[in-house]
Amino acid sequence: MSVPAAHSPDTSSRRRRQAEQTQDPLWEHDHHHRHEQMYDRLCGDSTGACASSSHHTSCAALITSCLSPHTCSSRNACEESWEDIQQKRTIRAENEVEANKLVNNYRFGFRKWKSHVTERSFQDRSDVVKELYSELNVIKPHSGRLITCGNVTYVLLFGWWVSLAYYLVGILMFITVIGVPYGKLCWKLACYFLWPFSKSIHEIGNTLRRCCEQAPDCECNSDRLGDNSPLLLPSPTEVPVQPLHTPYWHRFSTYVWLLLGYPPLVVIHFLVCFLSWILIFTIPVSKMNLRALCVILLLPPEDVFVSTCSQQKHQDSETRALLCCYQATNWYYYKYTVDGINVFAVNLLPLVIVAIIIGYIDKENKYATSDVKFAIAICSIIPLSYYIGMGIASISAQSNFAVGAVVNATFGSITELTFYITALIRGHKAANPCLQEVVKAALTGTLLGCILFIPGICMIIGGLRHSEQRFNSRSAGVSSALLFISVGGVFAPTLFSKAYGNLVCDACTNSIGGNSTSNSSGPFICYNCHYDLNNGTLFHSHVEPLVYTVSVLLPVAYIIGLIFTLKTHSHIYNIHVGGQVTSHHGAVVHWSRWRSLVILIVATVLMSACADLATEHIQPILNQPNISQYFIGVTVLAMVPEIPEIVNGIQFALQNNISLSLEVGSCIAVQVCMLQIPILVLFNVFYDVGFVLLFSDMHLWASIFGVILVNYIFMDGKSDYFQGTALVVVYFILLALYYFAPTPAGC
Repeated sequence: MSVPAAHSPDTSSRRRRQAEQTQDPLWEHDHHHRHEQMYDRLCGDSTGACASSSHHTSCAALITSCLSPHTCSSRNACEESWEDIQQKRTIRAENEVEANKLVNNYRFGFRKWKSHVTERSFQDRSDVVKELYSELNVIKPHSGRLITCGNVTYVLLFGWWVSLAYYLVGILMFITVIGVPYGKLCWKLACYFLWPFSKSIHEIGNTLRRCCEQAPDCECNSDRLGDNSPLLLPSPTEVPVQPLHTPYWHRFSTYVWLLLGYPPLVVIHFLVCFLSWILIFTIPVSKMNLRALCVILLLPPEDVFVSTCSQQKHQDSETRALLCCYQATNWYYYKYTVDGINVFAVNLLPLVIVAIIIGYIDKENKYATSDVKFAIAICSIIPLSYYIGMGIASISAQSNFAVGAVVNATFGSITELTFYITALIRGHKAANPCLQEVVKAALTGTLLGCILFIPGICMIIGGLRHSEQRFNSRSAGVSSALLFISVGGVFAPTLFSKAYGNLVCDACTNSIGGNSTSNSSGPFICYNCHYDLNNGTLFHSHVEPLVYTVSVLLPVAYIIGLIFTLKTHSHIYNIHVGGQVTSHHGAVVHWSRWRSLVILIVATVLMSACADLATEHIQPILNQPNISQYFIGVTVLAMVPEIPEIVNGIQFALQNNISLSLEVGSCIAVQVCMLQIPILVLFNVFYDVGFVLLFSDMHLWASIFGVILVNYIFMDGKSDYFQGTALVVVYFILLALYYFAPTPAGC
């Protein structure tokens, strides 16, 4: 007779072992430790998204079940459930457009964008952000210190000479006699702008003006004009009604003021507005001066009243606060936006106009040297890259998947391609092969920067703030596989040429002075050695067909990657949009689809002009004897256009969303190898500029080593500041190699 399964010896012994384990304090400690580790690994917010409470509850229950010796019958089933939970993401969005943008951020091949593409409700913003957009016309209680570093800096940079200007203009108004009221106003404002903090400027009404005229010693503050104001003011029977003042525009003194006093103050305030706006963190000073220029100085002088903010605890119907400022600086102004555009991009946009004007008008370098023109042209690429990114994100968020994919594929690499093609054309026309080497160095530098520096700096900043961050190892594995394919395909012609090419040297001498044709013995020293592919049929019959084959296969692999991640295996990302998502029609977008398209086209045209100017004036930079041309290519030309992407990655890392930070660099690196390089090869087919897909040994081994290292770092799905430091240090070591490298052939 068979023994029932419930009473089998194996089952009884297993139950006894489980009972002994549960009674063992060491087992309980290890069980508790493993439970905490598993909860932190699986239920933690590994992607920085706002996971729901039900997600955490189900996750914790699953871990308890799987770690329990009584219920976990299938280890594989638990692992599969853990993997499903690990991949789930719940992201919050205010509206449908923002939801589309957030989902696009997780899609392979789509440009990652941090900034909002729609207007956010002002009431839902934090107090810090609300303060950034304050017009300085509201009196608020202030408990902080007024003598701060920022306020003292204001006095040293702006306050003393603005006050001096008001004092001198006041003297001028007194000299005219008829402008005495404006002279008094200027002297009051001179004291105000010397130290405007905790002071306020008000526009007073008829009742307050009558109070001040009848009782010059009164304070004329709003505390005396509350509900009890009739008891404080003279009654109509005691004080005769004063005649109304002459209308502002009917006074002769108004025109004297507008002709003599107002113009110099316009210049002063405009200069202060410009300087303080450019400094960004002093934007409150710019707002203060702009309000004084456009509002206060155009009021009748008798209507302007200056007092301390402590005297103006509340406003009434007789007063209107015009200006009140407590701090001259605010370090959070790096978040400030104008029509959805970051203030840094707004401030850098005039560089584009300056670069084009001095580049195409000053042909003979009378007003600016080539070094200055090159620096301005390169810096002007930064805001244009930002505008292109904003346009791509706006169109993708407001369109369906197909349109978004086309726009990202079309304009995603336009910044880099514009510069590369312009440089190749100029180098071909000038018979300067050095520019081709610079383009190859820039391609390699972009690849190295995107797989080493961008992930590294994001890991460091994110790790310092969040200790340890986790990311989706499966999606990172897809990017890693594509990186291996990319590097293998791009450098395959180089490896082939080194395997079958002939090593040719310009000159060889031995240690005793003989040349290569002499019979002298001894070691030879050869100079400028390279693989000769043009002599013979190797290049045209073997290397060139290989280049074309690789250039076809790489875009095909990219398309297969898109289909894999976006269609057949989209569950790898498994994005779920939560929160109060309103309809598309309820969202107010910063840029409509047509506006975004126009901006994309205009920015692309301007990018072409700036790239042309940069390549035109790059030769003096390349002729510097102490800097290798390789170094200029892998640093300035490669990383300057990627600055907006670096900023986006850092912002994602600060929000504990390291997955997107890593995808920022991986996406660009894959596009460089699978899209940009094949496009350059295709361009060379139709317009021969001499571009050959053969790289130097340094480019080859640096890229291969970088890809292997970054794949090793990404294996465990965790990141911290130490791993980021390793990537950044390796990147700087490679930069040192390029810095001390000899001049490439043709330069």
